Amino acid sequence: MKEFYKLVETLNILRGDNGCPWDREQTRESLKAPFLEEVYEALDVMDKGGEELCGELGDVLLHIIFQGKIAEEKGEFTIEDICQKINEKLIRRHPHIFGNIDVSSVSDVEKNWEEIKKTEKEHQNRKSILDGIPKGLPALLKAQKIQKKVKKYGFDWDNIDDVYAKVQEEIKEVEEAVKENNYEHIEEEIGDLLFAITNYARHLGVDSSEALRKTNEKFEKRFRYIEENCDIENSTLEEMDKFWNEAKKR
Repeated sequence: MKEFYKLVETLNILRGDNGCPWDREQTRESLKAPFLEEVYEALDVMDKGGEELCGELGDVLLHIIFQGKIAEEKGEFTIEDICQKINEKLIRRHPHIFGNIDVSSVSDVEKNWEEIKKTEKEHQNRKSILDGIPKGLPALLKAQKIQKKVKKYGFDWDNIDDVYAKVQEEIKEVEEAVKENNYEHIEEEIGDLLFAITNYARHLGVDSSEALRKTNEKFEKRFRYIEENCDIENSTLEEMDKFWNEAKKR
């Protein structure tokens, strides 16, 4: 772990009196967008693994240490406190490993995890089981999180056919809203449809966010093939469709 402490010391120097002007002027607010960007860059290469992922995870780690350093300067907590708290939480939430609780399935582990969370200080003042869901989560991820949360308390469809029927129902409601030509109503019904599809995917064991990410990548790959084979600014739709169909066969 000596490399970790060397990284911390490097940041201490950069934030010090004789450090880098850019690093010294950074705040929590200024680092929010770059932090999120680094997380997404790490996600982009996670399937590849290797050196590229190692580098991107390093960028994410730097931001965590950066935030810890800013907190330390404010007298709030230290980087050591961050490590201590997460280590204590891991041990506390795994009594079947570090304690004397017996479990027979993953479901038992998840149930214990939720019960233990209820006793923790940061969870005791919550008025709803949904209070702990981050407001800034991307909408698709948040929909999945909401659905998983309420499922734990029995608020879920028992039959997957009913979930599919709900998707069909929402499609019809979108069609009706389109006929009304009311933007706000259309937007609302599209949102309901996306929520229903996300729920259907969850019942099928599919991560809808990951599924959409892969579809985005597939579309990009096929469209890049079109760009490589024709001048898209001067090509007809029929001409581009030809190369699109070729790309699908590759």
